[in-house]
Amino acid sequence: MRFHKAESAFFLFIALVSGAGVLLFFAYGMVRARALQLAAVGGAADLDAFTHLLLTTGTLLFASVVFGLFFIYPLIRTQVREEGKLRAMTESLSARSELLQHAALTDSLTGTQNRRFFDDALREYLREFGRIRKPVGLMVLDLDHFKQVNDTYGHDVGDQVLREVARCLKDMTRYHDVVARLGGEEFAIVTPNMDFDSLVKLGERIRNAIAAFDVEVGNLRLKVTTSMGLAVWDGKEGAEGFYRRADKMLYEAKRLGRDRVCA
Repeated sequence: MRFHKAESAFFLFIALVSGAGVLLFFAYGMVRARALQLAAVGGAADLDAFTHLLLTTGTLLFASVVFGLFFIYPLIRTQVREEGKLRAMTESLSARSELLQHAALTDSLTGTQNRRFFDDALREYLREFGRIRKPVGLMVLDLDHFKQVNDTYGHDVGDQVLREVARCLKDMTRYHDVVARLGGEEFAIVTPNMDFDSLVKLGERIRNAIAAFDVEVGNLRLKVTTSMGLAVWDGKEGAEGFYRRADKMLYEAKRLGRDRVCA
């Protein structure tokens, strides 16, 4: 059994008091024997009074030990148990809070970040990279004709497609890039410290990768494509203006026939 610090300190106190009581008991025996010797010659009055004082002191020490063990220790033990329960409850609530915070910033279907996280991260990247004058790239992509997938094969298949696309995006980006599902079949990627040419090359690789993989639906293999709009931050515009510029390129890609990258 593992004791709390307060319990250990209490038992140490009881041990010290008990030790003092034992020594006092031996002292009482020695004094009592001496008193009997002096009584034979009639000179033990003062020593007898001292003996009674030792006996009274020993009785008080014994009473202190009994009171401590049967009254004080149960109170300490109860407090320790309540403290343990409170600590366990606090740890549980803290873990739950972290889970809720994670859930609040994560898309439950795809495991990517959600729109709330994306908006905050984009503003933070622009602020920090603006200080060191480094580029920030942004991709906004939308799956082509995704409504037909849901209407033809059902939402379960549509969800499977979204998960596969999200996995592809996470596999092809860096650890510090932000991959987010903005809603429906629309995703966005924030790519800090990436210039225009590198951004276009990455966009094309992602587009080709999505077009290349198959989603199995029974005996069928479903293929999907994506349209993508890219933009590199000009160092002046805000997060909303930056996003609108990339989104405008996305609509341009759709207007030109889909399954393409516009920057």
